[in-house]
Amino acid sequence: MSDSPDQKPAVKPEGSSEHLNIKVVSADSSEVHFKIKRSTPLRKLMETYCDRTGKNMNSVRFLFEGNRVLESHTPKDLDMEDGDTIDVMVEQIGGQ
Repeated sequence: MSDSPDQKPAVKPEGSSEHLNIKVVSADSSEVHFKIKRSTPLRKLMETYCDRTGKNMNSVRFLFEGNRVLESHTPKDLDMEDGDTIDVMVEQIGGQ
């Protein structure tokens, strides 16, 4: 079985891949890498990160370009690109 020359494989334009590689970096510079669809709510990434690192979802906040990431956000909502980084900070409550 041979391919006919007029049937070329579909090639997506650069940057339009359905999946993104996202790096989650904590304050101690440890990194966890994820591959996620542009349309997947980031809640899944956040829950998986907390499971892998033993952190409680209520004790950390996720930031992308300085803005808080909500569980309902998707990479598409935030205009994320392949290789982008999400920062994780320990939630600071109270203090004197």
